[in-house]
Amino acid sequence: MTPALPMSSMIFNPRKIRLYFILSSLLFTAFIGNAHVGEHPSVHDTVAGIIDRFRKTIPLKELMGMDITKVKSLLTEKERHILGTQHITFRVNVPVKVIIIRDAAMGDKPFWLKERGFTPMGFKITLQGTEVDFWMKDFEKGQIGLGVNSLTGGNTHYIAALMPLKKDIKLEVTELYPGQLRVGALKDGLQPFVDRPEAMPKLPVLPGILSGLAVIRTQNESRDDAKLINLFHKTQHPTTAKPDQITLTWSEDPQKTQTIQWRTGPSVDKGEVQWVKKSDYNRFQPAKPKRTKATTFRMEDENLVNDPVVHRHTATLTGLEPDTSYLYSVGDGSNDNWSALAEFTTAPEQTKPFSFIYMGDAQNGLDRWGSLVQRAYRQRPDAAFYIMAGDLVDRGNERDDWDSFFHNARGIYNHRPIVPAIGNHENQGGHPSMYLQMFDLPKNGPEDIEPERAYSFRYSNSEFFVLDTNLTLESQTAWLEEALKKSTAVWKFAVYHHPAYSSSPDRDNPGIRQHWTPLFDKYHLDMALQGHDHAYLRTYPIKDQKNVASSAEGTVYIVSVSGTKYYEQGQREYTEFGMTNVSTFQVLDIQISGNRLVYRSYDIDGKLRDNLIIEK
Repeated sequence: MTPALPMSSMIFNPRKIRLYFILSSLLFTAFIGNAHVGEHPSVHDTVAGIIDRFRKTIPLKELMGMDITKVKSLLTEKERHILGTQHITFRVNVPVKVIIIRDAAMGDKPFWLKERGFTPMGFKITLQGTEVDFWMKDFEKGQIGLGVNSLTGGNTHYIAALMPLKKDIKLEVTELYPGQLRVGALKDGLQPFVDRPEAMPKLPVLPGILSGLAVIRTQNESRDDAKLINLFHKTQHPTTAKPDQITLTWSEDPQKTQTIQWRTGPSVDKGEVQWVKKSDYNRFQPAKPKRTKATTFRMEDENLVNDPVVHRHTATLTGLEPDTSYLYSVGDGSNDNWSALAEFTTAPEQTKPFSFIYMGDAQNGLDRWGSLVQRAYRQRPDAAFYIMAGDLVDRGNERDDWDSFFHNARGIYNHRPIVPAIGNHENQGGHPSMYLQMFDLPKNGPEDIEPERAYSFRYSNSEFFVLDTNLTLESQTAWLEEALKKSTAVWKFAVYHHPAYSSSPDRDNPGIRQHWTPLFDKYHLDMALQGHDHAYLRTYPIKDQKNVASSAEGTVYIVSVSGTKYYEQGQREYTEFGMTNVSTFQVLDIQISGNRLVYRSYDIDGKLRDNLIIEK
């Protein structure tokens, strides 16, 4: 969890603690591209001003019910100009035809498309399962500005192709803003977005005039940069003075420590944990519990109209004994408002058999996901922890979605630690801020990336390597190799979101196969636990990107979904088993007798859907 400061109890705004990372990002951007261009306000500043004005001048009921027509009528001419021209800017050395390639279902979005004289090219194609159309307009050489994706948020971000109108001069694109954008080519293997690793292995047949054109690869997460509709929310689970959302994670050694986090309303300005060894509690005269103070910080979601400010509390219990059960309760240190007793067990020091749960994307339909995870807990109460391979929620920087997540998992994560990875939906808006505030995780990942975005931990005879596919793969590769090289674990698992081997027919992530799977081959990773594609997949064992005869030779790659959003299943040579429209949880049993891994996948009714046994 970020922030985390070495003091027992205090209140602070985590946004200030993130200043270091924000400044680092700005400095990095200065090296790779241009900062905001011009004296006018940026899109972000403009949107912030609009939201502030709306909040101050429009009644709450009207605010929550505004439609796009109403929003556009309230924008000033200057605001419309900035939103319609300053989202993406660049300079070209020759006249060009700018071709906006966008989701055809967007209708009149972006709002500036017709207003600025873009006209449809009259045909559509399907890219990555989405029907797209093409809008064009001629520009003279010099600086060109394009507007925001929409005022409603959502939809996939457009990309822009550039057709030179003078064939005798080579097109040059310079002064590209934002600086993280890149120029690609409209051909097979195109990665349309700089912030997502998916590539298009095979483009549909394009009209000859489009094939091979320069393309501005945009940032998909910036599709919500100008979201002004459905921006304000109510949480169905507001805070009180009583602790809730009590969650176990590991931020240090699972054998000797346990981290606990929870939330309260803002009237509670400190936190504390009482804890005792279970064997000392179950005596005629129970032992006096120990107390550990928590770090407390203020979390604010300004667009949450009914409960915008909460206090979150985090405490790490240290000096614990391995393979030992403890009872604990969280509160504020007073005689009142303590939570009910809950129990956790530390990791074993010696090699022992154990089980854990793995799930893919929860994201949508969190109430239905709640039924699934509760089923998993009832069916396998012995599972030591729960791995979630990203997209725990749909709107990762909107707190009401997290409130729903924790509400539906109540009674589980206060007894069993959650081991999360970051998905693209946690990265809403380009940074997983709220995720990093929710979970206190190991800080043993690569030095060059933000702490807790990638990490590893050992449990019994197994080691787990959690990675972040929203960051550049190269930023984690050296660390990953060193960690795999040093590992003495019998079983090795990687956990990350975007799959190396996709189940969706129109998705592919070749960068993962370029940077990470050779390391999985070299150091023999047993299984990769992935998400993102919303259709269940288990590959044959794979080595050197080829199917091999047994798991002793290669790595098994899993894609699973635990929520209610489903995709089609692609026909792939590497698929040993796949299914669609099924939410599942997976139980992995590490058996010591015979060094056996028993993998089982179950649906919401507890029906076995897939299984695999690997022996060493």
